[in-house]
Amino acid sequence: MVKVRFAPSPTGFLHVGGARTALFNWMYAKAQKGKFLLRIEDTDQQRSKQEYVDEILDSMTWLGLDWDELIYQSQRFDIYKEHALKLVSEGKAYQDGDAILLKMPKQEVKFWDLIRGEIVFDTASFVVWDEESGSKTNETGEAQLKDEVLLKSDGSPAYNFCCVVDDVLMEITHVVRGEDHISNTPRQLIVYQSLGFKPPKFAHLPLITGADGKRLSKRTGAVAVSAYRKMGFLPEATMNFLMLLGWSPGNNQEMMSMKNAVQKFSVKKINKTAAVFDMDKFRWLNGQYIKQADPQYITSALIPLLKEHQLVTDDVDPGFIKEAVTLYQSRLPTLMDFLDRARYLFLEKVEIEQEAKETILAKDRTMEFQLLADRLHALDAYDKDSAEKSFRAVVDELGLKASDLVHPVRVALTGSAVGPGLFETMALLGKSKTVYRLKNFTNE
Repeated sequence: MVKVRFAPSPTGFLHVGGARTALFNWMYAKAQKGKFLLRIEDTDQQRSKQEYVDEILDSMTWLGLDWDELIYQSQRFDIYKEHALKLVSEGKAYQDGDAILLKMPKQEVKFWDLIRGEIVFDTASFVVWDEESGSKTNETGEAQLKDEVLLKSDGSPAYNFCCVVDDVLMEITHVVRGEDHISNTPRQLIVYQSLGFKPPKFAHLPLITGADGKRLSKRTGAVAVSAYRKMGFLPEATMNFLMLLGWSPGNNQEMMSMKNAVQKFSVKKINKTAAVFDMDKFRWLNGQYIKQADPQYITSALIPLLKEHQLVTDDVDPGFIKEAVTLYQSRLPTLMDFLDRARYLFLEKVEIEQEAKETILAKDRTMEFQLLADRLHALDAYDKDSAEKSFRAVVDELGLKASDLVHPVRVALTGSAVGPGLFETMALLGKSKTVYRLKNFTNE
């Protein structure tokens, strides 16, 4: 059975690079009907924090990356010590104070990467480095090989050691991780060899770069998954976008359900070249998912954001939010764009955009607004159709073109020059707010 693992270190939040690694492991396990393990590598007792563990688990749950087993390395120190002492007893490792180090043999290390093909290292390149004289030499003048730390002096295991022990004991068949781990692989293969264990197959994912071609930074997209969640990205769109960072389902297809993507997924078809994190594409893709989603789903996702930004309280009417969603859903790149564009619905006093104030409202429309407000106030039944009928009657009465008043009224009601249809907006805003804003409008 195929068994893969995602092994984050809880010294920070789950970023997009880690999330993509988790996703590709998860997809491979699903495609092969195997198992996906989540291993929290919390051996660094000073830097590992519970808040990071919680965030990693929460982000993976939000994305839908369910795991078959959850393991914490901090609970396995006795296992690592047992294997380290076994190597000491066999003469393959030695104690240096409270630390244990593996004697590094001088040999060539080859392995086949499922993405990159054959990779060769020479352990002679793992030399002890001295800042003043360069690499240190032994008595014969040869470069001293750098022995591999297995257990540190504080009793905690070194990464390359506990990683190997766990991958063996957990029967990991494939290690799929970022290419920044390529340099760790030969060291780990030496540990496998020393312990007498058969190594798994390896696949190293390409880097993710920004649109500028440089390594991904916070400026170009390297932020936590939870930050994208707060920005209003949907989990389905985020998974779809991450999936395209180094792999493609073919036929230039960009939107695909995870179920269908899993059926087509193969590690061997992952690109060797760096993947580009394109924020514009991410926003476009997210907008497509929002557009096609059930309005009730978007409503449920929006309400926590609206509460967080103090635009609504706990007693908010979900039906009202759903009505607003149906009006804006087709034009939202992210859920946060709803908060920006539909903000006027939740405010007592509308916030007028400066440009709209200087152009569309440059001419005083107080008289027209007052007349329209009076006509709307007199309506027994207030809805889109009755609001439109009243509006057109006022326009005809004043000898105006509809366009003369549409934009000023929109700005007076919403603060913006752009938005959904005016009469749909008036109906959603409601009679009392519409009348109040028209009657009390001032261009100050």
